[in-house]
This record gives sequence, C-alpha cells and structure tokens, in this order.
Amino acid sequence: MEEFESIVGLNNVQYNEPMSKHTSFKVGGNADVYITVDTIEKVQEIIKLAKQKDMQITVIGNGTNLLVCDEGIRGIVLKYTANNVRIIADENICIADGGAANALIAMKLLENKLAGFEFAAGIPGTIAGAVYMNAGAFGGEMKDIVTYTKYIDINTGELNCLKNEDQRFTYRSSVFKNMQTIIVEVGMRLHKDNKDEIQKRMNDYKGKRMETQPLDIPSAGSTFKRGEDFITAKLIDEAGLKGYKIGGAEVSTKHAGFIVNAGNATSKDIVDLIEYVKNSIYEKFGKIIVTEIKII
Repeated sequence: MEEFESIVGLNNVQYNEPMSKHTSFKVGGNADVYITVDTIEKVQEIIKLAKQKDMQITVIGNGTNLLVCDEGIRGIVLKYTANNVRIIADENICIADGGAANALIAMKLLENKLAGFEFAAGIPGTIAGAVYMNAGAFGGEMKDIVTYTKYIDINTGELNCLKNEDQRFTYRSSVFKNMQTIIVEVGMRLHKDNKDEIQKRMNDYKGKRMETQPLDIPSAGSTFKRGEDFITAKLIDEAGLKGYKIGGAEVSTKHAGFIVNAGNATSKDIVDLIEYVKNSIYEKFGKIIVTEIKII
C-alpha cells in the first residue's frame, strides 16, 4: 500500500480504520484503507491505482448523513478535504471546494453580505454532501442556489461538470445518488442583503434547531424523509414510538424523526430500530416511510 502513501503522504492513509471515528452516529466497523486527499490530481491518481489493484472506492464527506454497518467497508474509503471558498462579490457568486463545511461557507457569505445560504448554515457536513442529497431546511434547498457542480467519475477518473438543470434535483436527492462520483467543486449564485438581516436569519434557524432537534446526542440528522401527504415524525409520535429502544439505539424523545445513539449502540441496533419503526408505521397507518440517511 506504499503507492497510496506516495500519492497523498503517510499521514493521510490509515489501515483498518474504525469508521465510528468518522461518522456522526459514532458507530460502524473498520475500513480496510481510509484515505484523505486534497487535490483533484491526487484523487485521479488514487482512482487509477485502485483500479490497478482491483480495489473498490467508497466516497464519504463528513459522515453526518451516513450509517456504516458493523462489518465495515471493504477496499478504500476516500474523503476529499479541499475546503477553499472563493467569493466573487460583485457577481454574487460563491465557488466552494467539495470538502468545505457548510458552516464555513455560511460565514464567508455573511462577511460578504450575500444571502440565500442561511438555511444550510446549520446543516452539518460539507457542501458536496449537501448537493449530493439536495439538502434543505426552512424552505430553502440546494437546488435553489447551485449553478454548477464539478465532479470526478470514480469509474473513469474524468473530471466533469453539470449545470443546475442537469443535476435532477428532487426532494433530498440528485443525479449523484445514482452515480459513482466525488464532488470537488460547487458554484452558487446568491443575492445581496443587509448583513444584520442575514445574521438574524442564521440565529433564528440555529435557535429553532436547538429547540426541536437532539443536537447533543450522536445521530445522522433526520432519519426519515417526509411523506408526500404526511409528516413522518408526527406519525412516529402518534404511534407512541418516542423513546422506543433497541439496544443502544433510540427514537429521540425530542424529535421522533431522529434515531439517536443513546449509548453504545451498534449499527445493527440502529438498522433494526429503523426497520421496526417502518413496519410499525405501515401496520398502524398504512404509510410507507423512507430513510433519508445513507446506509453502507
């Protein structure tokens, strides 16, 4: 494996790495090889070498919408860490590397009096992850502001670019969910506003999150998507499932749409609880609920 180390450096390659260290759920088995990489060229070199060694590549961001199973991940787990954020203020444009945290981008935009990203300021994770799942909150979604996304095709190593209309944004989804890619750059168009007004919205949204969500307990954010004609968390609450536990996994007592790691949960505990909730809601209400988190 010295070839990988020669590309990204010794400190950026870990072997038999616990994924519990890299996911907000704080669970998950080990990755055979865990690699962090900060340039497009190095990503392409890693892909080429992995193909030569017939090793599978799994791409992750900050692991905030992810559940890794107890068996771990075979092959390579690749994390893109480039996080530069460039603002073209007179054109209301922001260009962010895929590894840039949403919170960092929000602060950069605030400094430049650019509005439209406030809804994402409190969404944990990176801009790449936000685009991948068309993240949204408080009436805003990534589809509203993204102009283009650059990505590397894991199968070919080629760098490509898609305009907004080609990214097939829908509720908590995009074209990237059906592709093997690593998102390396995102362009966004915002709009000018008063700095105090932007800050006020960010503070208001933060307050609402803290008031309604279990931010102090390990989770992967909202576990389930909302239904087309129902509010999933409301049905879970009405079914009396708040506080229901399997092992160390628990349906949050603060927000029924969240499953949390209440203490020493395994991935199996969480998966079993997800399935229990799904089955219970179907049996009681005849509604099919769908997970929002990605399970590997």
